[in-house]
Amino acid sequence: MAIRAVVFDIGGVLEVTPDPQMREFNVRWEEQFGLQPGELDERMARMEHLWRAGSLGECTEADVERGLCEIVGLTQEQVVAYMAGMWKEYVGTLNVELANYFRGLRPRYQTGIISNSFVGAREREEALYHFSALADPIIYSHEVGIAKPDPRIYTLTCERMGVRPTEMIFLDDAERCIEGARALGIHSVLFRDNAQAIAAIETLLREHA
Repeated sequence: MAIRAVVFDIGGVLEVTPDPQMREFNVRWEEQFGLQPGELDERMARMEHLWRAGSLGECTEADVERGLCEIVGLTQEQVVAYMAGMWKEYVGTLNVELANYFRGLRPRYQTGIISNSFVGAREREEALYHFSALADPIIYSHEVGIAKPDPRIYTLTCERMGVRPTEMIFLDDAERCIEGARALGIHSVLFRDNAQAIAAIETLLREHA
């Protein structure tokens, strides 16, 4: 069956982001806030329910900031600084080569995005990188209340794009997300680097022309 849609992940694929070492991130802020080693991690553990809720759209950014004040014990000024730092890490920098390749797939193929995200991500990423010019739909976990590798998020994407799973290619840097898509019959590519990903996608497009 011919490929009709190509769908990309964001973090670690369209965005070049730091390795997700929250401990290292928190060490920098412990020093800045004058806290003991490990103290910020310990306090942040009490926020786990809010971080998860934010990824599924079950709370607002204001709820998260309030939690940082009331649960973690940061001042409002510290919260503003910490969240600014977090968002800077979150959005990383644009993978320009891959974004240009992705853009060039249109109009031959539909293009879409599936991202495990956090409340507030769409506004920041759109302002910086204009992903809406690259893909439609953009499926954010915090907007649909489902995260990869839950099969429902892939099914939802197929429905919104009007394609069958076997008519889609999906690119992600997380093995578990790739496995989730493959289980539904989606042609899936594990991202390692730009050259490898583009070559793998082009091979699939030729094989399923």
